Amino acid sequence: MNQVLLDKIESKQFRKDAADFSVGDSVRVHTKVVEGDKERIQIFSGVVIGRRGHGLNEMFTVRRISYGEGVERVFPLHSPRVEKVEVERKGSVRRAKLTYLRKRLGKGATLVKEREGRGAAETGPAAVQQ
Repeated sequence: MNQVLLDKIESKQFRKDAADFSVGDSVRVHTKVVEGDKERIQIFSGVVIGRRGHGLNEMFTVRRISYGEGVERVFPLHSPRVEKVEVERKGSVRRAKLTYLRKRLGKGATLVKEREGRGAAETGPAAVQQ
């Protein structure tokens, strides 16, 4: 099939409100759950430990600790079942995949260093000494 034709078909299925988050961010994913004839929104919150794919096939993995057990869930980014992705906290990481969080327990499993803004860096103790 022609690539131009495929791109045209895929462009209609892309998410209009592009979620701006990256690996290491704490997010709340609102998903639509269908139970019988009823539909409701379920929230899954945790740390984004990886993103993969590109275009319409892009996926992201969210991990959280639930009752002492690690739970990971993979979401398609452009799925109509994913209502929205809220960023609770920006994280600062140096890896593309945070699989090392799987070995950690307790607070260490969810702790990702918070990203500092430009304003906070300029008003810190180092800026006062200069």
